[in-house]
Amino acid sequence: MYGFSKFYKYPLPLLLLSLWLVAVFLLSDPPAHSQHPVISNKEKYQSTLLAKRIMPSTLTENVRKTVLENGLTVLTKEVHTAPVVTVQVWYKVGSRNEEPGVNGIAHQLEHMMFKGTRNRPIQFGRLFSALGSDSNAFTSYDQTAYYGTVERNKLKALLVLEADRMRNTQIEPEQLASEKRVVISELQGYENSPEYRLNRAVMQAVFPNHAYGLPVGGTKADVEKFEVEQVEKYYRNFYSPDNAVLVIVGDFQTANTLETIKEVFGKLPRRQEAGVISPSSPSLSTQHGLNAPLTLTSLSTPIVLREPGAGRLLQVVYPLPDANQPDVPALDVMDYILTEGRNSRLYQALVESGLASEVTASVTSLRESGWYEVLVTAGAKQDLKKIDSMLSSAIANVAEKGMTSEEVERAKTQLTADVILSNRDITSQAMRLGTDETTVGDYRYTDRYLAAVRLVKPADVVAVINKYLTKEARTVGFFEPTQKRITEVADKPDLTQTTENFSPGAPVLFSEVMKYLPPVDLATDAIAQVLPDEFKFTNGLRILLLPDRSTPTVTMSGHIQAGTEFDPDNQAGLAAFVADNLLNGTNSKDVLTIAKVLAERGASLDFQSYREGVHIEGDSLAEDLPILLEILADVVKNSNFPVKELELHRQQNLTDLQQELDEPSEVARRVFVQSIYPKKHPLHTFPTEESLEQIQRQDVIDFKAKHYRPDTTVLALVGDFDLDKVRSLIKNKFGDWEVSGQAPTLKYPPVAMPEKIVSVNPVLPDKAQAVTYMGYTGINRYDPRFQAALVLNQILGGDTLSSRLGAEVRDRQGLSYGIYSSFQAGKNAGTFLIEMQTSPEDSSKAIASTRQILQQIHQQGVTALEVETAKRTLISNYNVSLANPEELTDRILMNEVYGLDKGELHFFTDKIQKVTLDQVNQAARELLHPDKIVVVTAGPSVLAEKSIR
Repeated sequence: MYGFSKFYKYPLPLLLLSLWLVAVFLLSDPPAHSQHPVISNKEKYQSTLLAKRIMPSTLTENVRKTVLENGLTVLTKEVHTAPVVTVQVWYKVGSRNEEPGVNGIAHQLEHMMFKGTRNRPIQFGRLFSALGSDSNAFTSYDQTAYYGTVERNKLKALLVLEADRMRNTQIEPEQLASEKRVVISELQGYENSPEYRLNRAVMQAVFPNHAYGLPVGGTKADVEKFEVEQVEKYYRNFYSPDNAVLVIVGDFQTANTLETIKEVFGKLPRRQEAGVISPSSPSLSTQHGLNAPLTLTSLSTPIVLREPGAGRLLQVVYPLPDANQPDVPALDVMDYILTEGRNSRLYQALVESGLASEVTASVTSLRESGWYEVLVTAGAKQDLKKIDSMLSSAIANVAEKGMTSEEVERAKTQLTADVILSNRDITSQAMRLGTDETTVGDYRYTDRYLAAVRLVKPADVVAVINKYLTKEARTVGFFEPTQKRITEVADKPDLTQTTENFSPGAPVLFSEVMKYLPPVDLATDAIAQVLPDEFKFTNGLRILLLPDRSTPTVTMSGHIQAGTEFDPDNQAGLAAFVADNLLNGTNSKDVLTIAKVLAERGASLDFQSYREGVHIEGDSLAEDLPILLEILADVVKNSNFPVKELELHRQQNLTDLQQELDEPSEVARRVFVQSIYPKKHPLHTFPTEESLEQIQRQDVIDFKAKHYRPDTTVLALVGDFDLDKVRSLIKNKFGDWEVSGQAPTLKYPPVAMPEKIVSVNPVLPDKAQAVTYMGYTGINRYDPRFQAALVLNQILGGDTLSSRLGAEVRDRQGLSYGIYSSFQAGKNAGTFLIEMQTSPEDSSKAIASTRQILQQIHQQGVTALEVETAKRTLISNYNVSLANPEELTDRILMNEVYGLDKGELHFFTDKIQKVTLDQVNQAARELLHPDKIVVVTAGPSVLAEKSIR
C-alpha cells in the first residue's frame, strides 16, 4: 500500500517488504580526497583492499542520463539477468514543500494519483493489476515517487500510464472526500504508535519553523480541510516533466526505449512557476522551505509525553548539516560504530548493562538539513533520566578516548556491504538512482559516497562527534506510559445483520479495464528454465544450489523443523527463545566474537521462528560465503546458551511483549487465532509473561538438542559461487552434524468451523485506529483446491486497490487504509484471513460490507473475466518475483520443505493458468463462509459500546 517514508539505518534507499523509502546521504561537489590530504601507507593499503574486495565495479557505470526538450530527466540502466523491468517516476516535491495548514497535501495527492485521469477514468490499481505490475508509491521529505515492476513486454504500457497521470489526473470532489478518509485512517494507524507520537513532538521542537518538523503524512486537522482546488493547484505546479525523473532499470534496449519515451513523454508541456499552498488561500504563492532560512533549535529540558502506551522510550535528536556537506560519510561511519551490532558502543553501554532492551539510530541527510536520531527502549523498571545520562556519557567517552582503526574499518566494511547487498534486485537499483538524482541532482552519488567512506579515519569520526553530538545541540524526548494497554475482552452480539444501506456494485468488468489499458502483448515472456542442483548428505541435510553471477553476492535461506508448534503449553515462546539465542555463543566463540566475525565482512545471519519452522536468513559478499557457512555450522551444532545472554534476552522479550500487547494488530492477531483454535492445539499458545519466566536454560538446551537436526534442515543458496566448491564446503562444515533417533512430529487435530458468527472486541484504550481480523481455519499447501483458492483470493482481496474488497471497502467507501485477504497454507491447515485497518467509527460498516461481499461471491460466484485477470496478475507477479534473489531463494527453499518437485519453481505458473472458472466458483462455495466466521476488532473501548449488527 502506498504511504510515506520512514528512515532506517542504511544510507541509501531500501524497500522493506513494508514498502517504504529510507534516508539518503549526499556529498558536496569537491572530490572526497581533498578532505584528507595526508593518508598513511597502511590506510592506503586498507582502503585499496576494501575497494577491490567489495567494489569490483561501480554501481552506475552503465547508467545513461538523457534530458528531453521538455525537461524530463531520464535514467536508464540495462540489467539482463531476468526478463523484467522496473519503471519509476520521481517528482522533486515532498512534505518539504508544505507548511502548517496544508501539512500532508503531497501525501494526499499521492493517493489521488491512483484515482484515474481524464483519458482513463478508472482506478489505476486495476490497470496495474491487469498488467501484473508490482506497483506502489510513497511520499518523503524531498520527493514523491511512483514505481512498478513488470515483465519486459509491458514496459511501454507502464510508460503510457505514468505519462497519462503526470498530465491528466482528475481530482473529483467525491473521490477526494473518500480518499481523505483513507488518509486519515492511515494517520490514525501511526497515531497508535508511541514512537511516532514521540518523534513528532521532538521533530517539531528541532525544526519549529521548517517543514522538516512536520509529519510527512500530514495531520488529521489539515487533511480534513483539503479542498479540490488546493490539491489541483498543487498537482499543476509540481507534477510536470521538468520537475520529474524517470528511471528505468532492467531487461530492455536503451536506444529503442529512449525513442518510446520521447514518443510518450516528449509531448507533455513544462510547468509554470511552482509554489506552495498558503494555509489561508488555495493559491500557490511562496516556496516555503526552498528559499526560507532554516532555523534549528534545541531544548535544555526534555520533552515529556505522558500518554497511554507501553514501555518507556527515550529519543534524542542532534541537528546535522544538509546533504551537500562533506561530513556525511564520517557521520555514517560514526553511526555504525555507535549502534550497529552487538559490539557497538551504545549497545554495550545500554543493552548489555540491562538499562535498555533496544537501541536504534539513523543519520538523515536531506536537501536543506539533517539530523541524527537515537531511539532507546528502556528496560523493565529503568529510569529514562539514567539512560539519558548513560547515553551522553557513552558518546562523550568515544569522543574523548577515540576508537580503534579496527572499529572504523569494520564499520566501513559493514556500511559498504550493506549498499552492495541492497542492490541485488532491479527495483532497489532504480530506487537508489532516483533518490540520488532527486535529492542531490547526481545519480552517480553512490559511487562518490562509497569512495569517500573508504577514506574515513578515526580522527574524522571523533571530529564529527565533537562537532555535532554536543549536549547543547540536542533535543531530548521522554515517553512515559500512563496506563495499562488492554482490558477485558468483551463478547459482542452476533454479526447476523447489517443496518447499513450497503449494496455492493457490480465488479468492474475486464472489458472495462481493457478499454483503458494501453496496448500490450499479453503473452508473457518465457522464463529461463534454470533449476537448482539438489544434494542430500548421509546425515539427511538437504541443500539446493543455484549459481547466479549477476552480482558479487550470495543469498541464503534455510529451514529447520523447530517452530513454535512445538512449544510446550506452559512454556510458550521456547522455540523462539532457542532461535533468538543461537548466535549468543558456542563452545569456541562468545557472542562478541561471532558478531565481530560477521561485521568485519558486512555479512548477516539471522534465525526467526515461525509456526512450522525456524527460518534462516543470511547474505554476504561472494568471497565471504565460507565465513558465513562456518558461523552457521558452528551455531546450529555447538551453541551453548550462556546464562547471562539468556537472562538479557528474557528481559528484552518481556519488554517486547509489553509493547506488542499495546499494538491493535498484534492483539487482534492473538485473539483471532485463539478464538479459532482450541486449547491444546499447537497454534493456540502465545508467549506470556508467565510462560517466558518459566523457561530455564536446560529447557533451551533440551529443545535445541531435540529439534535442531540435519535431517529436518534444508539450505538454499543463490549467488556468485562455484557449485562443486560450495557443495564440498557445506559437506566439510556440516558433515559431522549427527542424527539421533527419529525426528519429532506433530499431528494437528481437526478444527471445526464456528457454528455462527463469533465477534470479539479486545479493548485497547485511547487508540486512534482499530484493526479487524476476520476468518476461520483454512486449507493446507497440498489441498487440490490450492491454486483455485489463490485465484479466488486474488479476486476477493489479494490487492487493496483492484480486488472486490479493496474496490468497495477501501476505494469507493473510503473505510479502510488497507484491506487484504489470504489463505495461509502450510504443511498443515492454516487460516483464511481478512485484515483491515479502520477508524473506530467505521469498523461496523467495514465489517458489514466485507461480509456482504463474501456472501455475494459465495452465492453468485465470480466471472470468467475476473478469473482470467486474476490468473494473469498472479503469473506476472510470480515471474517478477523470481528476478529478486531473496524471493527466488525462499521459493526454492519452501518447495523443498513442502516436498514438492524442484520443477515446481516453473510448474507453478502452468498450474495457475489451468485453473477454470468452475474450479474457482466451487472453491468460493466451499471455502467462503460469511455466516460462520470469527471477527476480532482490537481498538478503543468505544467499540464495546456499539452494536455491530
